[in-house]
Amino acid sequence: MTSTQPLPRGLTSLIPDARTRATPGERAASQLLHLREATVPVPLLAAAAELITPQLTDPDPATQEAAATVHALLLAAIEDAAPDR
Repeated sequence: MTSTQPLPRGLTSLIPDARTRATPGERAASQLLHLREATVPVPLLAAAAELITPQLTDPDPATQEAAATVHALLLAAIEDAAPDR
């Protein structure tokens, strides 16, 4: 980093990133991969799943694997929240 660039803040500063800039989907996948339990509205789960979907075809295998894991967890949570259950 040069002295003209601001230091990362918030959750972004906690995410290791070998590239200069991570995409929103990469950051979301990294953050959500470590999430164990939360209560959130189903539309938020659906939005997160949609946000991560493009990372399923990322050229980086680690990104693909993390995105697939998180995506599957989000879809399972959405399915579990279905009103007919």
